[in-house]
Amino acid sequence: MTVGNDITGQPVTGFRGWDLSSLRHLCDLQALLGGIGGEVFATGPTGAALFSFDGYVLRPPFHLLVPRGRNVTRVGHYVHTTRELPLIDRAVRHDVRTTSATRTLMVLAELEPADRVTAAYDSAIRDGFTSEDFVHARIAALRRRGRGGLLPLLEVIEGIEITRGGHSWLERRFLELVAASGLPRPSTQVVLGRRGDRIIRVDVHFPGTPVVVELLGYRHHRTKSQTTIDAQRLNRLQLAGHLVLQFSYSEVVEEPGEVIAVVRSALDRAEPVTAA
Repeated sequence: MTVGNDITGQPVTGFRGWDLSSLRHLCDLQALLGGIGGEVFATGPTGAALFSFDGYVLRPPFHLLVPRGRNVTRVGHYVHTTRELPLIDRAVRHDVRTTSATRTLMVLAELEPADRVTAAYDSAIRDGFTSEDFVHARIAALRRRGRGGLLPLLEVIEGIEITRGGHSWLERRFLELVAASGLPRPSTQVVLGRRGDRIIRVDVHFPGTPVVVELLGYRHHRTKSQTTIDAQRLNRLQLAGHLVLQFSYSEVVEEPGEVIAVVRSALDRAEPVTAA
């Protein structure tokens, strides 16, 4: 029995943590999918169990995914639908067609509590079924195609980053792009001024220059008050002589070359700043 790996496509074997009951349920799942036939995939908690994500054991009711418009029902099981499931989002685990580890995490995030999804996400990366970069690339691609339901997974990722401290994936990815381009190494989370009784901390600053980069987060849905605060921060920074660039999550993921080109242009044009 084999599984297609999310990243490399190489086969992986094993039944880590499986007991006799789970193996019997595997036979039941195989029979169920065989009886339905055609385009049908295990997903959600069922896919998570097939990948041996932490906290998931294979048992009914099973969660299945079929193309939208296909009329499939099975008493005692859950049948989900999707507009599209490209090959990159498909895998085979223990001779069962399933959504890829990454797509399974997306479905899990719509169905399961955040703490369970967090454990599943961590184990999927630990066991090599996906990576942070791959997850974000698929989120960006599916968002562009109008797939909803990705916000819960982004919220889980944000929660993981907050509890662990340090740079977010978005900040780390931007720093990787800068390093690979040969641009000067910037500083992060730098205090550059005040807005009333609050400090103004920016995501990235290139020392010796006025160039500041703000990364607009995974969701970047602003309330009216947040929009006002952001505008005030931007105004303060610009009045202080800073050249502020803003890049969205999608730009960093999907247009890294353009992001670096804009940063390079800003650094080339910026006048050096000397310490007072």
